[in-house]
Amino acid sequence: MQISITNSTTRYGWGAIILHWLIALIFIGQFGLGFIMVRLTSQRTAFELIQLHKSFGFLLLGLIILRIAWRLGNAAPALPRSVGILERRAAPLAHLGLYAFQLALPLSGWALVSVSMLEIPSLPFNLFLMPNLPLAESDAAESFWASAHWYLAYAGMALVVLHVAAALRHHFQLRDGVLTRMITPSSEDSAE
Repeated sequence: MQISITNSTTRYGWGAIILHWLIALIFIGQFGLGFIMVRLTSQRTAFELIQLHKSFGFLLLGLIILRIAWRLGNAAPALPRSVGILERRAAPLAHLGLYAFQLALPLSGWALVSVSMLEIPSLPFNLFLMPNLPLAESDAAESFWASAHWYLAYAGMALVVLHVAAALRHHFQLRDGVLTRMITPSSEDSAE
């Protein structure tokens, strides 16, 4: 049996699975890192964590763009027949919301560093200089983008919690295989 990189009609392939879990890990890790870095008393440690947070933010932005492109070119497996009509309609909206927040959050962070009066360059993983977005620097703009980034982070995490709760409900209560198809990839020679 050969494992497939693409999705089948009933399971996700390695491409979607790797992107899903990598993005999930970074997204949740970024929330934790952001929560810690703004509460530190050591300015040096806070600065280093902010640089790391920015690096992972740019990585997340690239990965979510890749994930969306992958999703557009690779249809998601159909939901099991046991899934009700309301949930069938809500699932695509929930996924769209997750994608939107995963895009908006790093973009708002990029906007924040772009308008900052501190003018600290962004050097993702110390590999290259990331240019700022063409936005005017000002204290008011920095305050706006800082608030937007904060609210997006908490709203995004709320969506993640709902997503995880739904997946666990499918796995433990409904036992319909919705979660396992994002863990075990499709195979090219499986009869589906």
